[in-house]
Amino acid sequence: MKNKFYKYIQNLQDQICTGLEKSDGKAKFQQDLWERPEGGGGRTRVIENGQVFEKGGVNISAVHGKLPDSMQKLFNVGEADFFACGLSLVIHPKNPMVPTVHANWRYFEMYDDNGNVINSWFGGGQDLTPYYLFEEDAIHFHQTCKTACDKHNKEFYPKYKKQCDAYFWNAHRNEARGLGGLFFDYCKETETMKMEDWYNFVTEVGNSFLEAYVPIVEKRKELPYTEAQRTWQEIRRGRYVEFNLVHDKGTLFGLKTNGRIESILMSLPPNVQWVYNHHPEVGSEEEKLIKVLESPIDWI
Repeated sequence: MKNKFYKYIQNLQDQICTGLEKSDGKAKFQQDLWERPEGGGGRTRVIENGQVFEKGGVNISAVHGKLPDSMQKLFNVGEADFFACGLSLVIHPKNPMVPTVHANWRYFEMYDDNGNVINSWFGGGQDLTPYYLFEEDAIHFHQTCKTACDKHNKEFYPKYKKQCDAYFWNAHRNEARGLGGLFFDYCKETETMKMEDWYNFVTEVGNSFLEAYVPIVEKRKELPYTEAQRTWQEIRRGRYVEFNLVHDKGTLFGLKTNGRIESILMSLPPNVQWVYNHHPEVGSEEEKLIKVLESPIDWI
């Protein structure tokens, strides 16, 4: 399974980078291959200073070795070997009318002393973080997520949408990071879902990503914007940074497993502002977004 999934994310990385480059029209992804001293490595691809995308990364990695102490405690296990691979992406557009997007699809295995797999699971998801609220964009993104889920189980979309809202909750700000999407983790073999079934589901979601995001980019990338709207975008990006550094499990996993810092922190936007005690004007488009983030909505 691990070889099959790693091959899948290698191909998916190519597809997503090609699709995003086409949408940008100017910038190309730069590739960076890296190795992890304890075992494994990855292929980082970053796009910067494009016509549409100010900064973005589409990374894949496959790492293995001894499970670090911190992760042993998290999984409540003793010493064990592990393998983890995944694709992680974050795209920060230049135009504040175009939303930031994040996605991740991953697979994890743990082994006993003889190298037998004793535990394995899939995880992942995709979520949208706009700076200005276009309700039809939220509906399109969520509908694409739901369509992918429904092919496998009608209960998946409401369940994983709810989990996404809960996971991307910026607790110290008492607001959501964005408009959500899907979030699933610890997808293990059951009587009704074999690992092959989980593979089919996770790859279905991965394959839906470009369809979920690119039409929104195409619709919004030419819209005019003011300097004040750009400032708002940078203030909201600050909340994105806060979530990633304080709450995000993937970031913390990377930092605790001696992951590659440049790849882990590629999710951080290039220009951000923290303005003391900032509140948007009452009745403004900015306030409209905040009201939605304070209480997650069922978009479909």
